[in-house]
Amino acid sequence: MRLRLAFVALTTAVAAAGLVEARQTEPEAATALPSAPIPYNQLNRPRPAAPRLKPAITEDTPAIPEKPPEPLKRARAPTAVLQALDKVTAQNIRFEAQVGKPVRYKNLVFTVRACETAAPDELAPEAAAYIIIDSAPRQRQGASPLPGRQLFRGWMYASTPGVNPLQHPVYDAWLIACKTAAPSPANP
Repeated sequence: MRLRLAFVALTTAVAAAGLVEARQTEPEAATALPSAPIPYNQLNRPRPAAPRLKPAITEDTPAIPEKPPEPLKRARAPTAVLQALDKVTAQNIRFEAQVGKPVRYKNLVFTVRACETAAPDELAPEAAAYIIIDSAPRQRQGASPLPGRQLFRGWMYASTPGVNPLQHPVYDAWLIACKTAAPSPANP
């Protein structure tokens, strides 16, 4: 009740201040109500959906393919060409590693799991390799073996070596390319 009184007081104050113009409108024509009451089961009945029409296909209309063509698969290579840098001695070496065979460079062991090149339908030529790099110090005579640990596991990209690099205080390593021929016999 208080709310209604407040509303009436507010509308009276607004009308008195002249903030709202009073408009006179023509009374709407009364609509005739049906003489018979509407049955209860028809009150909330949903309206029937309009029939969906198919668009007209003409000769100018391009054909819509059923399914988009599948992308071409990336080519797998049996060998990855890697480059490593010893930051202490500034020794830089480029070597080849076969997929699945570990290759040692000083205290690092490189194992290439996959090496792929871009498919012909891709825009930019790209070589990527999934590489696992472990630290495996050489065992000294008479000393207990030092435990190794994994330094890197992931994809390296030849065109962007800074995207996923090996982060190590002594060594840097990156992918150069994927090679389809067998590796040369001169491996470190």
